[in-house]
Amino acid sequence: MNDMQGKSKLLVAGIGLVLFAGCKSGMTGTYSDANGAVILELRSGGDANFTFMGDVENCSYKTGDRQMTLTCKGSPAPVTVFNIHDDGSLTGPPGTFMPPLRKQK
Repeated sequence: MNDMQGKSKLLVAGIGLVLFAGCKSGMTGTYSDANGAVILELRSGGDANFTFMGDVENCSYKTGDRQMTLTCKGSPAPVTVFNIHDDGSLTGPPGTFMPPLRKQK
């Protein structure tokens, strides 16, 4: 009986790790606006590329509290805070040119 309990605990722990890893990497992927003029590539480890009308910048990002902070050192506005919505889309600060970005499949 102890062997069965040990296997059950191991299975539950394994499932928990898989679910945690899936949630942690949930933001990774490519986001773009409807026209494809703005593209945001989020990679694991906090690295990102931000492309606006063909110009690519190397950036980093952090997530927390339903927001994603994008930091691009060479940009005129080096830090941009995006809101993360329930549908997974990202919107930039109000009053900016930033269109809504949706995750591409």
